Order: sequence, then structure tokens, then C-alpha cells
Amino acid sequence: MTRRDFERRVGDARQVFGVELMEYADGPQRGVRSLEFRTGAGLSFSVLVDRSMDIGRFDHRGLPMAWQSPTGFRQPQLLDAMDEQGAGFMRGFSGLLCTCGLDHIRQPDRSAAGHYDLPLRREIHYPMHGRGAFQPATLDGYGLRWEDDECWLWCQGTVTQAQVFAENLRLTRRIESRVGDNAIEIVDVVSNHGFSQTPHMLLYHINVGWPLLDKGARLIAPVTEIRSANMPASIQQSGYRVQAAPTRGYVQQVFDLGFRAESDGRVPVALVNDRLALGFGLEFDSKAFRCLQQWQAFGEGVYGFALEPATSHWGSRADAEHAGEVIWLQHLESRTYRSRISVVEGSDAITRLEQRVARITPQLEDGFAPRTAQRAGGPYIGTLARETSRTATESTNS
Repeated sequence: MTRRDFERRVGDARQVFGVELMEYADGPQRGVRSLEFRTGAGLSFSVLVDRSMDIGRFDHRGLPMAWQSPTGFRQPQLLDAMDEQGAGFMRGFSGLLCTCGLDHIRQPDRSAAGHYDLPLRREIHYPMHGRGAFQPATLDGYGLRWEDDECWLWCQGTVTQAQVFAENLRLTRRIESRVGDNAIEIVDVVSNHGFSQTPHMLLYHINVGWPLLDKGARLIAPVTEIRSANMPASIQQSGYRVQAAPTRGYVQQVFDLGFRAESDGRVPVALVNDRLALGFGLEFDSKAFRCLQQWQAFGEGVYGFALEPATSHWGSRADAEHAGEVIWLQHLESRTYRSRISVVEGSDAITRLEQRVARITPQLEDGFAPRTAQRAGGPYIGTLARETSRTATESTNS
């Protein structure tokens, strides 16, 4: 159908597709602005403007795919990142996409502060997944963009993470979705607007929940090795490939996955549910995101699964520094991250995806990872590994 034919039939495009700015009016998410997208092909999703332009809901033909926690889409004013020994992130952790960074990812940690112009400050204390999450964005714009007879839905916002005598990082996020499609294009540009060289790290916590996540749901990905894990094989209760049902006492697992990319650098991965003949797909740029984690939280009442492209491998901040995986940005230097999220609809689409992955590399069989992937010199022995060892020692001593 041409644009002219469409407009002859519909007086307001929002009857079929569009982007509308709304605001939550009750509970802990009161006041959070949300851009509600509908592509006209069954896909609808929300972009949380006051949550770093992250994605909250993600529904296909009325079926929810995004994982949501009891915290709701809590407004940032109710969150303190450094609360509970730096675990404040967990008080607002919910939705399809949670952006982690912009200068730290993973567990609470600390590092030297000598790169900033404040001699009296010796250390920086980083909260879990950094301070870039849950930041109110400046909404640069949103709406429809016609290109001849094709229409695109779009929005763009800017997130600033800044402190006097410290970092001044900006994330500019643009999200687009073509009308008639079931996919989202995300382009992030992180830039240093300060005059001191500044560390930069980024991780996307992309969270999928029931009913797509269920017993027997499969991860399809060009995985070549399981580099490391946060728990030993004796505690791990499921492998990386086939997902488990909700399980009492399940200890959350993180796998650090080695992978291969296509010739253009793209990495296609998906969680598929054969019973529903449906899947959630992700493509990311391996030149920007060099690492991939998988999160399994299959406990009762939590039951979530995440794909986590990241700029550094699993472990502590010291591990990333030792391995040279912390990015240092000079004044006005930037990094660009391009990703695509999509619905994999139908058994034929799942088969085509499996064939695409097989052309990259045979998929690694299921199994358990080692406790950590220690190399000569010992990088990748993560904070959690050290803390677990310390706790076990204290328990034995007591």
C-alpha cells in the first residue's frame, strides 16, 4: 500500500501505528514518561524516557516477552545507586532493556581516581552496574518519518552522567522501528564531554520472561566456548543452552560465552520457544560489544533470562583493567553501538535462524562452565568469586 492509499483510508495514523508520549500516574512509577510504540504488525513496546531511554514493555500480538520484576518502572528519584553497599540497582531492576554503565558494569567495586583533576580524591566507589542506569533523559524528539511510501517510528534522547571534578559522559540513544515490521533498531553514541580522560564501560541487560521463557526454551547462538561462570558446576542447575522451569532455591547463574560473528561483525542470537513457535532475537555489533554474557535467574517469583552484550568479560573491575578492556575516552571522543531486537515468528523463521547460526559455527553442546576462566596472571577471577571464597572461609572459621 502506498502512503497515498493509506491516508485515503485513515484520518489519523495512530489508528494503526504510531508513537505517543504518556506518563505513569500511580505507584512508585508515578511521573515516569513513556513513549508507547505500535508498529502496526503486532509489535508494541515502551521507551522509558526517565529510565535512560530503556525499553520497558515488549509485546507481540498481545503476548508479553519482557521480564518485569516487583519493583516496577520505579522513578529515579526513589533510587539510590549506592544504597545497600552499592546494590541500589536491584530496587529498580525491571523491563526488557536496562542499560548498565556508563563508566562501570557488574558488581559494586572501586578504583583509583588519579585521572581526574582532584588530587585529594584517591578512589571512586562504583555502584552495581554504574550510575548511567535510571537517569532521566532529555527527550530530543519523537514521531513518524516518511521515506516515500515507507514510514519509520523513531525517538531520540540524551542521558548525562556527570559529577564536578569527575566524569561528564553523555549517551545519545536513537530508537527506530519500521511500520509493518517486528523489529527495533537501537543506535547508541557514548561521548566524553569532560576534559579529563574518562573510563567507559557498557553492558545491555536484555531481559526476557514467561511465557516465552519456559522449560525447554532454547538459546540459539554462535557460541564457541563457555569461558567462565559465576558459580561452580556443583551449584549450577542448568546448562547455557536449554532453559529450566522455575526452581525453588535456584542460584542465579552468569555464563561468559565465547562466540563467532558473521563477516560484517554481526552476532545473531535468540531465545526460542518451540511450543509457541516464537522467539526473541538480538543482533549486536561484535566490533563494539566484544563480549557476551547470559543471565539465568530461574528462582520462583523471579524467573528471568537475559542476553548481555558487553564491552568487557565477566569479572571484577580489576580484571577488566588488567586485561585492558576498560575503554578510555579523551575529550569529545565517542563510541557507537548498533543493535537490533526482533520477534522471530513461526517455525520456519526459527529454522532459518538456526541455519544462519550454523553457517557461522556449529553450536556448542550444552554443559557446565568452569568456576572461572583463569589465565596466566589470573585475570577473570571475578569479585563474586573472591567474595564467595571469603564467605566460605568465614563460615568455616566460625
